[in-house]
Amino acid sequence: MAAPPLEHTPEHDRARTLAQQLRALREAKGWSHERLAKEAGVQPRTLARVESGCAIQPGFFTIGALAAALEVSLDDLFCPPRTTPGLWSAGYEGRDIDSFVASLVEIRIDVVADVRLTPISRKPGFSKTRLGQVLAEAGIEYIHLRALGNPKDNRAPFWDGRLSVGRARFRSLLRSDEAQTDLDRLTEQASLSRVAVLCFEQDESRCHRQVVLTAVRKRIEVPVVPLA
Repeated sequence: MAAPPLEHTPEHDRARTLAQQLRALREAKGWSHERLAKEAGVQPRTLARVESGCAIQPGFFTIGALAAALEVSLDDLFCPPRTTPGLWSAGYEGRDIDSFVASLVEIRIDVVADVRLTPISRKPGFSKTRLGQVLAEAGIEYIHLRALGNPKDNRAPFWDGRLSVGRARFRSLLRSDEAQTDLDRLTEQASLSRVAVLCFEQDESRCHRQVVLTAVRKRIEVPVVPLA
């Protein structure tokens, strides 16, 4: 089942901004969810609702206590958080579309860059057209970088443990003009926004996207984080 469309009323947008800013400020302090709840003197379940964006009209005293604990003003809590550009390595193996999109929203992904050669999947929601629609509903851009896909005749080495062979072959394919153009596009996106590079395998070491990510990092210095 696909994720339901996000509400876009001013109240829902304000709740999402608050949720994102709370998480960003908490993480900047290195605090856990439990630590912030304790410091603010609020119930963990109350904080969970606010951080998830489900509290459309949170209590004034709750928000005031959270602002005081984080040492920020009330206005600061409702300012969209600044996001750091970077790359996330995203395999959808073992995931359903709802939890996958929720994880992208949680970490404020701006763009999903699909590096499958043929973006078709038996898993509901992960084929190109439907995936693009679901991501758009969540406010996330979808791009398909076909020239960064791994051809069928080079997939067996990744599956049977001949990783060095598969990676070497794929690196040679990245020299093509088409692949270089797509690498340029991915590099530009990663320098400006938070990009999840998508393929099937959960284990990045068994996937050609590791080579893609390495190629981008040779062009710009950006962090690469596994999608939790």
